[in-house]
Amino acid sequence: MTDSPRVLIVDDQPDFAKGLVRLLAPKLPEASLSCVLSGEAALADLAGAPCDVMVTDLRMPGLTGLDLLPKALALAPNLGIVLVTAHGDIDSAVLALKAGAYDFLTKPVDSDHLARVIAKGLERAALLRENRRLRAAVAACGAESGLLGQSPAVRHIKDTIAAVAASDYTVLIRGESGTGKELAARAIHAQSRRAGGPFLSVNCPAIPDQILESELFGHVRGAFTGAERDRRGLFVAANGGILVLDEIGDIPMSVQTKLLRVLQEREVRPVGSSKSIPVDVRILASTNQDLEARILDKTFREDLYYRLNVLTLRLPPLRDRRDDIPLLATAFLERACREMGIGDKEFSPEGLAALAGRDWPGNVRELFNFVRRLTVFSHSDVISQAAVAAADSDSGNGTEPRDDDAPAAPYLEAKAHVVDAFTRRYVERLLGQTRGNISEAARLSGLERVSLQKILRRLGIAAEGFR
Repeated sequence: MTDSPRVLIVDDQPDFAKGLVRLLAPKLPEASLSCVLSGEAALADLAGAPCDVMVTDLRMPGLTGLDLLPKALALAPNLGIVLVTAHGDIDSAVLALKAGAYDFLTKPVDSDHLARVIAKGLERAALLRENRRLRAAVAACGAESGLLGQSPAVRHIKDTIAAVAASDYTVLIRGESGTGKELAARAIHAQSRRAGGPFLSVNCPAIPDQILESELFGHVRGAFTGAERDRRGLFVAANGGILVLDEIGDIPMSVQTKLLRVLQEREVRPVGSSKSIPVDVRILASTNQDLEARILDKTFREDLYYRLNVLTLRLPPLRDRRDDIPLLATAFLERACREMGIGDKEFSPEGLAALAGRDWPGNVRELFNFVRRLTVFSHSDVISQAAVAAADSDSGNGTEPRDDDAPAAPYLEAKAHVVDAFTRRYVERLLGQTRGNISEAARLSGLERVSLQKILRRLGIAAEGFR
């Protein structure tokens, strides 16, 4: 790579080629310009050094511009090629565009217009370079642990995961909703000596209190109404592996007491049974709550807290690792395109900057869903800053676009629009927090489950997209 973008002028007339370099140099001060006098010399130049934009005459002795085009692209597939042609060669120029040329100009060449075309070609080259860099970074850091990022905060998390994975102690994974607590748990499992064993996870608040005990510890036939046969619980099913207790802060006190006994004795007693079953399970517990505050208000057992909090892993919110947003957005865009079965899309630098400057209260999960929305509604292969702003407005975040010359909407219509925008934003965050669990979302919001489902249908929101 050169320190500055490079532009190559190709023309068999020395005075014309050198004159273009002199005219363009002050108009493109950030670029390095040079010229050669034949297609053969251009290929030798491209083989020796990277180039961003090549401006070539169409009619030259030896290799013509059309002959040079495929050979140059074979050497530099992302090269932006601008052809200069006489008026009578328009058909040939159109053929060149179809073969991969970036643009063409007719003689006589206006240097200001040519400078603008080259500047756009340099912007394109910078975009392609940045997207290649981001894709390479995604491949490099994504394969390591499933946690994407290169910021100091993420590097610290990866080092901590490697450290805690080497032991068999209980781990308390803490972080706001959407920060990737389950990914961290999977990374611990993958790097631990239990990697060949089961990895099971239970979302504690998603299971009714009266069923959670049976789900965790199992039950015997006849233990309660509907218990028609014995059932082993998750502790037994995870024997030899890892069990993740997701959102541990929401489990009822009755289950907390029995969970404490399991951690102390390393054995479980199924509901309705008089016999205990030994288990060899490593516990990872996650929460987005302030457990210390819950201990003070007597809704979480202090002795259970200390049993769980042997090792602690704290996942940073996205606002503390903004440098990772371009990397994350690029990875999510690739995944969303695969999910939809469409060709690759990419972000413009301004689009990535807009994402990096936005607040993400829902953290990485909110960013992923936002990128999915961009993938669906952006018709261009390049997602621009304007597309990000439009999607932001549609999601009810930030300022709605307005036209000061347009007549004001009727009060009731304007009010309904604002209420819908707030409702959409609230419900999407709620579903993100509960991972698409409608029953838990209804409980947290204070709405009836049926009422919440009506809201989702009215706004066209699918809970499955948050799971």
